[in-house]
Amino acid sequence: MTASGSLVNWLSQVTIRTVTETDLVALEWGGEYSHFRRVFAEAFERAQRGLSILWVADLKSSGIIGQVFIQLICDRTELADGYRRAYLYSFRIRPEYRGAGLGSLMIRNVEDDLRYRGFEILTLNVGRDSPRARCLYERHGFAVVAEEPGIWSYIDPNGDRQFVQEPAWRMEKLL
Repeated sequence: MTASGSLVNWLSQVTIRTVTETDLVALEWGGEYSHFRRVFAEAFERAQRGLSILWVADLKSSGIIGQVFIQLICDRTELADGYRRAYLYSFRIRPEYRGAGLGSLMIRNVEDDLRYRGFEILTLNVGRDSPRARCLYERHGFAVVAEEPGIWSYIDPNGDRQFVQEPAWRMEKLL
């Protein structure tokens, strides 16, 4: 099934729900993101402690077709401070489902949930090499507020630290 080629309105059949431990392997998308196995496990552990919220878009016929993670609190309070400001990260939609409204649906879900929790500001970083993603965020009212060097690291499944540099724009919006 593709987003544009199906006669069935698949978007209305998507369930947006929080991640369960049994979803962690599915977040690797058939091995494409297996190098983030520990990152996903750590994010899930943070969610279990109430520091993050992990959402997935689940289509019964296809499984997990999107994800978005929210940090409620982190060591960079300009991103997430635990009570007023939250940070959206790890937002992915499977390529065949892009451009059909799923990203917008997930953003609205996140924003509604954060408002319910009393948050007032949502921040995110978008890669400078991702103009389509930046346009999506701008359509939803986000504005660029700073440049980010995008330097971060993670431990891969072999226990080796991997360094990443993804220059980005920090964007935010009032909820």
